[in-house]
Amino acid sequence: MISVIILTLNSVRFIKSCLDSILNQKVDRVELIVVDNGSNDGTVTFIKENYPQVRLIENRFNFGAAKARNQGIEVAHGEWILSLDCDVVLDKDFFCNIRNNLKVLSPGVGLIQPKILEAGGKIIYSAGIAISFLRRFYDIGRGKNDLGQFDQAVDIFGACSAAAFYNKKMLDVIMEDTGYFDERFFFLFEDADLSWRAGKKGWRALFCPSAVCYHKGNSSETPKKIRQYLCLRNRYYTLLKNDSIKNYILPFLFYDLPRLLWISIINPSALKAIKDVFVYKNSLRHLKNLSEP
Repeated sequence: MISVIILTLNSVRFIKSCLDSILNQKVDRVELIVVDNGSNDGTVTFIKENYPQVRLIENRFNFGAAKARNQGIEVAHGEWILSLDCDVVLDKDFFCNIRNNLKVLSPGVGLIQPKILEAGGKIIYSAGIAISFLRRFYDIGRGKNDLGQFDQAVDIFGACSAAAFYNKKMLDVIMEDTGYFDERFFFLFEDADLSWRAGKKGWRALFCPSAVCYHKGNSSETPKKIRQYLCLRNRYYTLLKNDSIKNYILPFLFYDLPRLLWISIINPSALKAIKDVFVYKNSLRHLKNLSEP
């Protein structure tokens, strides 16, 4: 079984297309779970009235993407978990193609990245997450025309959770006291952190181009300055958890320091992000001390 976990937040204008694209697949044994983060636009009522087969988890408030995904994973029964944003629409052969790949899959694969195209179907949204020498995380192929250059199955650093498959056994192995996805992140970079943790445990991430879906992006309409704050904070959360200082000296001097200065000028919340990072760093040190004999 595959369990599909969809996050909604004021998503009534997107959720029909998303759910219909799943229900119209020519496969069975697909479990549908929607986690709603406090919508007030009728999303919950629409799902209840039109999709009784959906298991619906209703949060009174916006708990963030990380916690909402964890809530879905906790009740899921599938061997594989498909994380979807509410504005993702699956290609008609999506599940047939992914199941053909699952039949011949190496047991060490813990994450699978479908090919995510932008809503128009011609431009790449993500062919997986990569990490550069400067410790920048980016979506492979983002913004490029889809001309077949990303049509080979290859190993990648990680999977973009807008549309990503996670092996449930892997999730159980790498789960922390902050959840499968680290709930301290709230939103953004939680997929990069999970991918990195999985890689350190020996799990592979695989790009599967035959499984295609279409993504609008930023359906929650999060304001730019809030996204900047979360991106800045959560990038450092990810690096502090998973990287070593020696790998980070040059990236800090040539990328992060100029970026920090610039963002601090244009976005006052950058200072709060830096403060949050220091608090987070101290909490990691405290946890390390507790774990030492």
